[in-house]
Amino acid sequence: MNGQVQKDNKAFKLEGVDEEAVFASWLEGFGAALENKNIEAIISYFDDNCYWKDILALTWDYPTLTGTDQIRSVLEEHLAKAEITNVRHAKRGQKPRLVKRSAKPIIEGYFDFDHKLGQGEGCVRIHVNQEDPFNSKIWNILTTLQELTGHEETIDDRRPVGDEFSQYKIKENWKQMRDIRRSFSDRDPEVVILGAGHAGVILGARLGLMGVDALVLEKQGRIGDTWRNRYHSLTLHNEVVGNHMPFIPFPPSFPVWLSKDKLANWIESYADSMEVNVWTSTKLLAATFDEQEKRWTLKMEKNGVEQELSCKHFVVSTGVSGSIPKIPKLPGIENFKGKVIHSNDFTTGAEYKGKNCLVVGTGNSGHDVAQDLVVNEANHVYMSQRSPTCVVSLEPTATNVFRIYREGIAVEDIDLMSTSIPYPVLEDTYKWMMKRAAVNDKELIDGLNAAGFETYYGEDGTGFHMMYLRGEGGYYIDVGCSQMIIDGRVKITHTRDQDQFVAEGLRLKDGTIIPLDLVVMATGFNNMQENNRRILGDDVADRLGPIWGFDEHHMMRNMWKKTAQENLWIMGGALIDARIFSRFLAIQLTADLNEIKL
Repeated sequence: MNGQVQKDNKAFKLEGVDEEAVFASWLEGFGAALENKNIEAIISYFDDNCYWKDILALTWDYPTLTGTDQIRSVLEEHLAKAEITNVRHAKRGQKPRLVKRSAKPIIEGYFDFDHKLGQGEGCVRIHVNQEDPFNSKIWNILTTLQELTGHEETIDDRRPVGDEFSQYKIKENWKQMRDIRRSFSDRDPEVVILGAGHAGVILGARLGLMGVDALVLEKQGRIGDTWRNRYHSLTLHNEVVGNHMPFIPFPPSFPVWLSKDKLANWIESYADSMEVNVWTSTKLLAATFDEQEKRWTLKMEKNGVEQELSCKHFVVSTGVSGSIPKIPKLPGIENFKGKVIHSNDFTTGAEYKGKNCLVVGTGNSGHDVAQDLVVNEANHVYMSQRSPTCVVSLEPTATNVFRIYREGIAVEDIDLMSTSIPYPVLEDTYKWMMKRAAVNDKELIDGLNAAGFETYYGEDGTGFHMMYLRGEGGYYIDVGCSQMIIDGRVKITHTRDQDQFVAEGLRLKDGTIIPLDLVVMATGFNNMQENNRRILGDDVADRLGPIWGFDEHHMMRNMWKKTAQENLWIMGGALIDARIFSRFLAIQLTADLNEIKL
C-alpha cells in the first residue's frame, strides 16, 4: 500500500514544489484569516473554481458552498459565531501529499482547529500554482465539528476507570448494571433508535460514549438479523478496508469480501462490546409526537407484550433502500400456478433444483438470485429485463470507487477527504471512472450485449455508485452471474417481448410459452419515505418528503440532520456512511439534549 502511495507521489512530483512547505505556509495564512474573522483575506485563498463543504462547524448543517460569492455570504452570517481559533496541523500527523485529482496537481492536507463548541477537523485540496507554488489556491475544503466540549467520547485517555465494581462503590456487578441499564425499568430513554442494523447500532455506540441514554429497537430476534436473514450467498461488494466500524475495526484476518452472516455476527458482537442498549423481538406499533411536551410516545410489542416508552428524540434507521418489498402487478401473474416470491424471501436455490425459474429484475439482487439458482442446478434460469442495467466488474472497476482506502492512510483521514468531495466534482470523477470502465470491461460488456442483455452507465454516464447515492437501482457489480448470462446458463427475456403470465409460465408476444415453476421478484423495495408512512402516518411522511438522494443544493435529503418533523431524525447508509455521519448526528442530538447552540 505504501509503495503505491510513493509511486503516485513520484508520478506527480513537480520540480520546485515542496508540498509540506507550501501547505505549512497556506495553513499559517489561512488559519490567521479565520481567527481574525477577516472574510476578504479568507476569500483571497480560494481559486476561481472552488468549493467549501461544511459539517456543523459554520452552519449547523451540511452545505456545499460553490464559488466565492456563496462562501462570502455564509462567512458573513456564521463565521463570528463559530469562533474558530488555533488552526494547526492535524494531530494524527498525516503529511501533506502531492497528488493528481481531476487532472490537476493538488496538495492534500489535514488540519485541526478549536471551535466555540469543541474541537474541529478539516482537510483541503490546494490547486498548485506551478509558477508560484506559495500562491496556490484552494480548490475545495472541508470543515467539521468533531467533538463537543464536556461531551467528548469516553475513549482512550477519557475511558472509564471501572473501579466501582471492584471497590464496591455500588452493590451491583458489571453484568447486573448492564441488565438494569438495558431494561429501562427505572427510566425512559433520551433517544430511541428504530432498527438494529449496522447504522442503528453504530449510532447507539456513538451516543453511549457521549453520555446519551439511548435505546435501539429491533423487530427481529437477534441483532444483525437484517443481514443474517437475507439470501445465503450474499456478500458485501466493497472491500473490508473501507467498511470498518468506529472504535472496533475488523480484525486483520477478516476476508476482503465479507459474507452477510459474518457481518451479522460482527454487528451483534459489536453491540455487546460497545454496551449498546438493544431490545430485540420488539415491533413498533405507533409513534406520536406531542407538540406541547416536545416528546415522542412510542407504543410497541416486546416479546408479545405491549408497552409504552417516551423519549425526546426518535431516530428511524430502517434502511435507506426501504424494507417494504416492491411487488409490481405483472400481467396475468394471478393465473400462474407456480410459486411467486420476492427476493427478500428467497434464501437458497437448493429448493429449486431441476425447476424452471424466472428472476424479474436485473439489479444486484436479481443477479445474485439467478446465480444461486444456476449453482444449485435449476433446470432453466431466465432473467426478465425491463430497461438497460449498469454492469461493472468487481475488479478493477467497482473497487476503484474505494481505492483511496487502500492508500495506507488512517481511515479517519480518508473519511474526511472522501467526504470533502463536492457533488459537481463527484459527478466528473464518476464519469471519468465509467469511461475507464468502458475500456477495462469491454469484453464483459460486449459479451453481455451479444447475449441480449442491455447495458449502460446511467442516464448521464456517472455509473453505479452515483445511482446508489441518488437512490436509484438498476446496477450490478459482477461477481459471476455475467459470465453465466454470456454462456447462456441464464437466459434473457425482455419485458417488451412479453405478453402475460399463464398457468404454466410466461407467454411471449410471439406465442411462445416459457414453462416456469418459480418467479422471483427481484424488484427492490419501496423507499424509506413509504416506511415512514407506515410508522409515522401520512402527515409526517409527506412533511418529510423524499429520503436519500441529493436535493437542489447537493445535500443528501433528510439524512443525519434535522428534518421537517421536530425531534425526528433519519440514520442510515452503507457502513462507510454510518461510520462517518453517525458522529455528526450524535453531536446534534447531544447538543440538543444539553441545550447547546451555535
